[in-house]
Amino acid sequence: MRRISRLTRVAVGVASLALAATACGGTSDEADSDSSSASSGGKGLAIAYDIGGKGDQSFNDAAFSGLEKAKAEFKYETADIEPTDGETDADKEQRLASLAKQGYNPVIGIGFAYGPALTAVASKYPDTTFGIVDSVVEGANVASLVFAEQEASYLAGVAAAKATKTNTVGFVGGVDIPLIHKFEAGYKQGVQDTNPKVKVLSQYLTQTAEEGGFSSPDKGKAAAEGQLEKNADVVYQAAGLSGQGVIEAAAKEKKWAIGVDSDQYNQAALAPYKDYILTSALKDVGGAVYALAKSVEDGKPLTGTQTFDLKVDGVGLADSNPKMAEIAGLTDAVAKAKAGIIDGSIKVKTE
Repeated sequence: MRRISRLTRVAVGVASLALAATACGGTSDEADSDSSSASSGGKGLAIAYDIGGKGDQSFNDAAFSGLEKAKAEFKYETADIEPTDGETDADKEQRLASLAKQGYNPVIGIGFAYGPALTAVASKYPDTTFGIVDSVVEGANVASLVFAEQEASYLAGVAAAKATKTNTVGFVGGVDIPLIHKFEAGYKQGVQDTNPKVKVLSQYLTQTAEEGGFSSPDKGKAAAEGQLEKNADVVYQAAGLSGQGVIEAAAKEKKWAIGVDSDQYNQAALAPYKDYILTSALKDVGGAVYALAKSVEDGKPLTGTQTFDLKVDGVGLADSNPKMAEIAGLTDAVAKAKAGIIDGSIKVKTE
C-alpha cells in the first residue's frame, strides 16, 4: 500500500486537479492581472473551516496542512478562520466576503456546508478564485474539490473484514447525509466482498450537522460503546471531531478503530490510542487545498469540478500502524482491492 502522507503534495494535487481523467470541468485559460498573490498585496490562501474547526485531527486539520505548505512555499500571508456555533449561511457569506475583500486569493470553504454561501458570494468577487471541498458549486471563478470517499472506505472495509475475530464490525457516521452515505456504502461493500459472513453495524449520530454530529466526541464515544457491546471488534468512523470519541471507546476496550481523512495513527492528540488505530481511510484535502493555491500563484487558477480518486492518489488507506502487516492476508487483500478499483474490475457503490 502507498500512504498518501508520503506523497509529494505538488505532484498529487496538480496531477489530480489538472490532469485526472475523472475530473469534470477544467482549468481557466485566462488569469486576471490580479489573480495571483504577488499582485494582491502579498495575501494568498485563506480557508474557512467546517464544523469542528482546527484541531479535529481529521478533515479540518488536513486542510490546514495544505495551507501550511502553501504559506511555506509561497512566502505570503494566509488566514484560517474558525466557524461559530449555530452559525447561518449568512454568517458564512460574510466570512467568505470578508476574506475576499481583504485581498486573500484563493478563498476556500472547507466542507459542503459552504455551498449556499459560496454560490451567493463568488460572482460578487470575479477577480478572486474560490474553492469548496466536498460540494459542487457552479461559477466561472470556482473550483469544486470532491473526492471518491467510497473507494478509500472500500479499502477500509477490506481491512476490517480481515482484522475482525468476531465477524462483527461497526460504522459510525457523523450526520445522516449523502456525503457520509458514500463512506458507509464503500465500507460495507468492502467488508462483504472480502467476507460475506461479517456483519456490519451502522449508526449515524445526528440527522443534521447543527445537532453536533461532526463536533461531539461524547456522541461518538457512546455510539461506539453500543457497537462494541454488540460484539463489534473493529469500528470505522466518518464523523469529524466526533470520531475521536469512537477511537477512545475502541482503544479502551482494546478493539480496533479505523480513522478517517487524516492518518489518525500519527495525530499527536490521539497518541494515547494509536496502538488501536488499525488504519485510516485517507482523502488528500491538504493536497487539494495546496494545488488550488499553487494554480492561483502560477496565474492559471483552476476552476470546475475536480475529482480526487484512487487513480491519482487523492484517496487511499494509511499503513502507518505496523500491526497491519501482522494480520494474515490484510496487506495483500487491500493491495488487490486497490488494483481492482483502479482498473475498473471493482465498481464501488456510493449508496
